[in-house]
Amino acid sequence: MAMTRFQFAGGGAIVAVAAMALALKIGAQGIQDAKPMAADAHPSFEVATIKHSDPDDGSRGFHTSGRNIFIENETMDDLTSFAYGVHSKQIVDAPAWFGSERLDIKGIPDVEGMPSVAQYREMVKKLLMDRFQLQFQREKRELSCFTLTLAKGGPKIEATKSAPDAGQDQTGNNSGSRASWRFTNNSMPEFAQFLQMAVMDRPVVDQTGLKGKFDFKLTWTTNPEVATTDANAPPGFLTAIQEQAGLKVEPSRAEVDVLAITHAEKPSAN
Repeated sequence: MAMTRFQFAGGGAIVAVAAMALALKIGAQGIQDAKPMAADAHPSFEVATIKHSDPDDGSRGFHTSGRNIFIENETMDDLTSFAYGVHSKQIVDAPAWFGSERLDIKGIPDVEGMPSVAQYREMVKKLLMDRFQLQFQREKRELSCFTLTLAKGGPKIEATKSAPDAGQDQTGNNSGSRASWRFTNNSMPEFAQFLQMAVMDRPVVDQTGLKGKFDFKLTWTTNPEVATTDANAPPGFLTAIQEQAGLKVEPSRAEVDVLAITHAEKPSAN
């Protein structure tokens, strides 16, 4: 699996991300100078400029700097994937330009403070509906995917110790060929979403049957060559998830939730 690095929110953590996955990059610049947005706020873009990206721009991502939002060199597939928390392969019946035209979007929220990831997503959803006239139907279709199930012997994860009203947290880093992530207060559907956005190159369907929220940690080697030549290296991801969490990820075909695009327009003028 081809890998690249992007920066996630939450302490500037680094994760190795499949090259076909969403390039989620929420920068830490300006965090110390900006207070978080109120947790109950539902922001929109106060103003947003949209233009086609420089074809020579090799960087991309979803950035924040204080209250300033900059979405760099992303397609409509990327924007929709980020906004709705789906893999790009769960976006179907879209026009060809969804995956070919790259855009730069700059703006600020209409609420004071720096948005959380959830609030950032809410802003992008509203932008897609307002400026792109995005419409879709939620359906289920059979797709190539990965299934998340219980490994032999059952789960090795603990019920969360977080407060009932606490949010989920996914924090980790990638150092060289080693990735280490801690999952706090995560449901299995939330963990499956992390996997499909940050590790696997296809949608991941939760079939564990586990209810509730859990705390656990995973450490794995991202380079298969290192795993075979370094006796002290952690195992590859598929082995690590079985040994450390008692879970299993396998390629499959299954009924998957999709967004079937029914209408979209190229962005309106700024």
